[in-house]
Amino acid sequence: MAELQDRRAAPITRIEAQAFRVPIDVPVATSFGIMRDRPAVFLRIEDRDGCYGWGEVFANWPAAGAEHRVALLERDIAGLVLGQEAAAPEAFFLRLSAQTRIRAVQCGEPGPFDQVIAGLDIALWDLVARRAGRPLRQMLRKGAPASVPTYASGIAIDAADQLIPVAQEAGFGMFKVKVGFGQGDAEALLALKERLPATAMLCADANQAWDLPQALSFVQALAGTGLGWLEEPLPVFAPSGEWAALARATGVALAGGENIVGDPAFDAVLEAGALQVIQPDVVKWGGISGCFGVAKRALAKQRRYCPHFLGGGIGLAASGAVLAAAGGDGMLEVDVNPNPLRSAFDGQGGVLEAGQWRVGDEPGLGIKALPEALGRYRTASVECH
Repeated sequence: MAELQDRRAAPITRIEAQAFRVPIDVPVATSFGIMRDRPAVFLRIEDRDGCYGWGEVFANWPAAGAEHRVALLERDIAGLVLGQEAAAPEAFFLRLSAQTRIRAVQCGEPGPFDQVIAGLDIALWDLVARRAGRPLRQMLRKGAPASVPTYASGIAIDAADQLIPVAQEAGFGMFKVKVGFGQGDAEALLALKERLPATAMLCADANQAWDLPQALSFVQALAGTGLGWLEEPLPVFAPSGEWAALARATGVALAGGENIVGDPAFDAVLEAGALQVIQPDVVKWGGISGCFGVAKRALAKQRRYCPHFLGGGIGLAASGAVLAAAGGDGMLEVDVNPNPLRSAFDGQGGVLEAGQWRVGDEPGLGIKALPEALGRYRTASVECH
């Protein structure tokens, strides 16, 4: 952290946050619910010298989550940030998490607090990297590459025949399909795999849909098919013994992490060994500080780090930066459903080319301003001084 102790660091004097909602023609379905629009919360912090950084806050759930996070930042968290020195993001993350813990417990909403703090952490990392004149990935690790491999995500099993060909045209060779909707999912996945080229990799995401007997039935039906990984086949709160039993029963790698919160919980999962693919989400918990630490510990344990992400353009750029800095053989998750809150940033923060996420050498995340085209989707905004 010594390189972040920049003598030019100045206090944070301004925070802006905006919520957006984009109507969509085709809802995005998961086993636990349906997204009928695409929300996002983007925030910007600025220090006394005018240096700034951008962050993103998780807002997919609940349906009214985006506007709630903006209000939570304004009324409960901004006062703890304004006036603080814009330096040392890891210390900032730990301090803010500690300062808000009782508030989060008092209202029974630790998730929203974690998510707003994650967005602020991303913004602070962007600010300090911008101030240092270095790309964020290089701020995290000198020599981090300018591109990472990707896979296509957000594909409901019933929509696979429409979305996968479009993803193939965009250069994707790996696809993650959402399952957990009904009894025929295993058969549908087998049929889909038969239609894909032999070189294509197929993964499945159950979004915590099953109990242990249901998960065992699914993996038995897919035995020997070469599934890349099976994501969240059990609820995150399922006993560790059930995860262990499922891991013993299948040759398919188990994946998870988007709903794991906190270093102790991640360390327990890494120690238990059932999950072979570790997937923290930078906008749900930890931001850059927490997720980069998890990534390094996962790789040290010989696990695969593949950041989870299904949001807007700022969080995608941050996820790519962490993956590039962490190294390993992980891939960046790219949602292939239409979403201007992601695609409007193309060229700012990175660009998808031939199945690779490529970023430039601009300081920080490389994002200077929100695309003007997003203005019509704004549903809430605040400025805190």
